[in-house]
Amino acid sequence: METILSVQNLQKTFKLSKKQQKLEKDHKTTKVAVAGLDFEAYKGEVFALLGPNGAGKTTTLRMISTLIKPDAGDCMVDGSSIVSDPESVRSKIGFLTSELKLEDFFTPNYLYDFFSDLHGVPESERMARKEKLFHTFGIDQFAEVKVSNLSTGMKQKVSIAISLVHNPDIIIFDEPTNGLDVITAKTVTDFLISLKNEGKTVIVSTHIFSLVEKLADRVGIIINGKMVCCDSLANITAEKCLEDVFFDIYVEEVGTDEE
Repeated sequence: METILSVQNLQKTFKLSKKQQKLEKDHKTTKVAVAGLDFEAYKGEVFALLGPNGAGKTTTLRMISTLIKPDAGDCMVDGSSIVSDPESVRSKIGFLTSELKLEDFFTPNYLYDFFSDLHGVPESERMARKEKLFHTFGIDQFAEVKVSNLSTGMKQKVSIAISLVHNPDIIIFDEPTNGLDVITAKTVTDFLISLKNEGKTVIVSTHIFSLVEKLADRVGIIINGKMVCCDSLANITAEKCLEDVFFDIYVEEVGTDEE
């Protein structure tokens, strides 16, 4: 298989405010979010980063997407370094997070065109792709409706369309179905499968076992910022269901840490 993304010893530590220290129930002034992470993603596969809340999934994806800088390590994205060539990385990826906030007074049409301009997408290509994406997600009839008047599910669909204006080969989704109703969630997961079928590489972070079992070719289990297991879904679930495997690993890792 052809490696298209290679994470190499990624590390990130955050300073904690007094309020955060109280929430963490710890007097430490820093928290290690990602601790020397390594993994690869192959061309044309769905790679799932699975872990509990606070495991370091979102921080990892933000580093890969060049939204934050790693303290150490690197990631090569189709030959480009997130450390030394972040602009090239941004041109090759589409990144969607549930925390993406769309301006309330803009419309899907305006936002799509605006981000197309940012990515330098030719107008002829832009219109054809907009038509396809808006039809796929049912945005057509809401194209001139202000974001403030859209449902949560429709906002998520618009966010996905905007993330893919430049037709990237690598799509990174942080919790792609978080907070969505079952109909919208199915639309999103079906679309991710269609991206894979087009030969795209899809990387998702999630804590939902059923989503991983439906989508993933390979799975990386991350706990406390560390990759504790990384293999094909078939190998990981050879003897047990994914949920049972995960909790076996989780108890072992957390128990070891507490000792």
